[in-house]
Amino acid sequence: MAVCEILSVGTEILLGDILNTNSRYLSVELAKIGISVLRHTTVGDNAERLAAALETALGRSDIVIATGGLGPTADDITRDVCCEVMGFELTLDENIAAGIRSYFESRGIAMPENNLRQAYVPVGGTVFENKNGTAPGLGLKKNGKCVVILPGPPYEMAPMYHECVVPYLAEYSDGIIVSHTVRTMGIGESAMAEEVSDLLEGENPSVAPYAKKGEALLRVTAKAKTEGEAQALLAPVIEEIKKRLGSYVYGIDSESIEQRVVELLKKYKLTLATAESCTAGYIPKRITDIPGASEVFEYGAITYSNDVKEKVLGVKHETLLAHGAVSEETAREMAAGIRRVSGADIGISVTGIAGPGSDGTNKPVGLCFIALDAADEQICEKIETGKNNREYNRYVNSSRALNLVRRYIEKKEG
Repeated sequence: MAVCEILSVGTEILLGDILNTNSRYLSVELAKIGISVLRHTTVGDNAERLAAALETALGRSDIVIATGGLGPTADDITRDVCCEVMGFELTLDENIAAGIRSYFESRGIAMPENNLRQAYVPVGGTVFENKNGTAPGLGLKKNGKCVVILPGPPYEMAPMYHECVVPYLAEYSDGIIVSHTVRTMGIGESAMAEEVSDLLEGENPSVAPYAKKGEALLRVTAKAKTEGEAQALLAPVIEEIKKRLGSYVYGIDSESIEQRVVELLKKYKLTLATAESCTAGYIPKRITDIPGASEVFEYGAITYSNDVKEKVLGVKHETLLAHGAVSEETAREMAAGIRRVSGADIGISVTGIAGPGSDGTNKPVGLCFIALDAADEQICEKIETGKNNREYNRYVNSSRALNLVRRYIEKKEG
């Protein structure tokens, strides 16, 4: 199997000025064509250090994919250094030069002459057309080694990779790797892993647990000659995981819990309204991040104070006096109130202590009550994160609220 190293070029990455998403993207995509990425290396805009990093990478890998440093300025050195290390001479390509001029003319912008630096290409190399910018990508093969050079901006890099680099690397692929992600919520990573412990020992397919904020994932991966064969290996393992974990599973390859909730609300033509205290608008924000959410999201109220809980949602003064704002009783009345006020099919409420301080009672930071109110059912969950982290508690409690909506609809669906 061919092995690959990804070489990210740019001082701005080392300084932390930009987040390097290219390496992650390429690692995922290369795995799909059976090429293993063994290392990620980042180097600044320095010719000597870049040359040393490339030589080291070529000494231990069959393929090196370099991203960034293909611009028109003096610090854009990737192409020149890579061609020098690989022994390729550069020459001006008049067709590329004409394309660069046309790119600027079509936008009514005067072209700086230094942009023509991007029209120099390696003699004997492969040029990858850039349909989203001016810098072409390049492919260099010599003495059993391969170097691919791609532009840094992700909106230029990703299309070029799919259209040009995948076929260019076909000779290095000895199969295909397919992965699916089983996403769960309401169960911890260790408990989830215990439920499927025997499956974690498999090699093909392999099953690996991951933890994210407020949820746990299982990545199921198989390698085969074709995608169909890989999918056939994966299907029974995924079904077994779903059987064992039951309602904790909220999706296979779903982007997020909010994506799943919006899909379910649309499917059954249901509407949702929210009343929040400690999460302060987190739930509507996440729902409305999903395109088409306006079809299903009715109304959101942030009722931080007890006075507003009473006036807007109709929470009883006696309930607040007897049980406090952070209580099951208050959460249930908030959920019923927001459904009544909005006219939505489902009302969801959240009241809790996000931290870092408590609310003056003996209730712990991280305690939260989440309630759902519908015409046929009312549900309330008590959540204790055990964390004194305001952002974490808000995010996790908004996730669990969305998950409660998901479970309610799926139970009706089942």
